[in-house]
Amino acid sequence: MSNDLMTKSVEFEVNGEPVKLSGSTVKNYLVRGNAEVTEQEIVMFINLCKYQKLNPFLNEAYLVKFGSNPAQIIVGKEAFMKRAETNDNFDGLEAGIIVERDGNMVDVEGAIKLKNDLLIGGWAKVYRSDRKSPITVRISYEEFNKSQATWKQMPLNMIRKTAIVNAMREAFPGSLGNMYTEEEQAVPTGSRPSSEEAVKREVKEKANTEVIDMEYQEVDENKPVEPEKKSAFDDEGPGF
Repeated sequence: MSNDLMTKSVEFEVNGEPVKLSGSTVKNYLVRGNAEVTEQEIVMFINLCKYQKLNPFLNEAYLVKFGSNPAQIIVGKEAFMKRAETNDNFDGLEAGIIVERDGNMVDVEGAIKLKNDLLIGGWAKVYRSDRKSPITVRISYEEFNKSQATWKQMPLNMIRKTAIVNAMREAFPGSLGNMYTEEEQAVPTGSRPSSEEAVKREVKEKANTEVIDMEYQEVDENKPVEPEKKSAFDDEGPGF
């Protein structure tokens, strides 16, 4: 990648806060996966953040790339909600799951079902003050289920969130079109560094020192130091 792209920063404002992005920042802190992103993918990501007013340092957007597949630009669900709430025509939403109950398809509000209900989908309604009827979306659990950890652990929440995002996109295509969330993409979870981890890495690079724990406790100099407790593992032989 060219040095100019890696070092030159693009500055813009999100909700009154300044955001500064460079190719180096994106590559080091805002990418997850096991492959290196290209210059074109970085440029596309920076431009999306700039023109859609997304703050990637608040996890509103990040890049994902695995193997030789093209990078995916993922937008956080919270960013969808914030964008909708700033629209003068947004008038609330309803959402829930769809289950099969006694041979019937039943809409349930929220993300809870009876023990014998079979989860088959999710639904969402987005209300706009300038329209008579809400924008309604009904999606299939079988079609959107990625068989990943979060989908297995929280299938009700995941399909409901996905329904909300799809309804938001249909309700506000001008501001949310071409933006996709993690729930909609086949993206492994748990590999994206948190904001705290990113800060620690930046501190280490700039100061060339060991990364310190960002959590600290106030030390009382007058308090006597307690002797260190001996662990069972310090004894000879097994401690259990």
